[in-house]
Amino acid sequence: MKKLVYALCIGLLFFSAGCTKDSDSGVLKSLESKVNKAKAYHITGVLEIISNEEKYLYDVDVSHEQEEKFRVSLKNQTNNHEQVILKNSDGVYVLTPSLNKSFKFQSEWPYNNSQTYLLQNLISDLKADKKRKFTKNKDGYMYTVAASYSNNKELVKQNIYVDKKLTITKVEVMNKKGQVKMTMKMKTTDLKSNYDKNYFALKDNMTVSASTDVKPTSKIEDIVYPMYLPSETKLENQERIKKTDGERVILTFTGKKPFTIVEETVNAEKGNTIIPVSGEIERVSDVVGNVSSNAVSWISNNMEYYITSSALNKTELLEIANSISVLPVGK
Repeated sequence: MKKLVYALCIGLLFFSAGCTKDSDSGVLKSLESKVNKAKAYHITGVLEIISNEEKYLYDVDVSHEQEEKFRVSLKNQTNNHEQVILKNSDGVYVLTPSLNKSFKFQSEWPYNNSQTYLLQNLISDLKADKKRKFTKNKDGYMYTVAASYSNNKELVKQNIYVDKKLTITKVEVMNKKGQVKMTMKMKTTDLKSNYDKNYFALKDNMTVSASTDVKPTSKIEDIVYPMYLPSETKLENQERIKKTDGERVILTFTGKKPFTIVEETVNAEKGNTIIPVSGEIERVSDVVGNVSSNAVSWISNNMEYYITSSALNKTELLEIANSISVLPVGK
């Protein structure tokens, strides 16, 4: 009898140890509960992205309110170019306020990929990976879990850092070689935020965020070319065309995997313009762009870029797009 009681006590001891707040499941359970109880939250931080040995830094401002309202501002620290990803009851938008342009997506964003700056997605990734690794450190805890980026299969893993107050402080996303390609450092996290009723409205965001004046661009000073080309594919022709308010350049690549790049000047619209697009939100080069099954498009430094091909898949299109430097590499 004494041995049975002793065995039961030992079993209960191990069971309770496995469920303590300081354990893998205990920290995750408490973290999930904390986020779920928040009716709204606000996060600020800095996102660092390394692409083709180039480093991009963005000031990130995230707002969320229950009923599926999201607002993510990404401002490039180098040129102050700002884009806003907005989700409200009307749909999902990518806003470029300085140009008075917004693109409306039929998208499942933000739940179609991992996201380094949205708490719901991080919790979901933590719960989904049954093989997650959990370690303790002097500042709190670190989880290593799988990452899911549908258009970039190289990004496979992420480290999620949690402090002792159960606040996510940093996220690192790594490729198959274990190299860190994205780092999101949270500066502030407020789980008791309150927003005005029009805070997530499209019109209000276009007005409030349009703080940077854009100088009209009428001429393409330097044509930029992709640093990456599929094998047995080469530049066959380039054509410069005059537009009413600027210029357009068409680059035609032929060979085993042919494709076309269009580069054209873009200026601010006189009034807010909504452009419906069919595709998904994706980071392209140094900005947020649009990716569909056979095309990629984005706006950077007052230039609009468009790549299309019937011979390339999304991954290949993005590889070419992300190799196009904002600095000229040829003429």
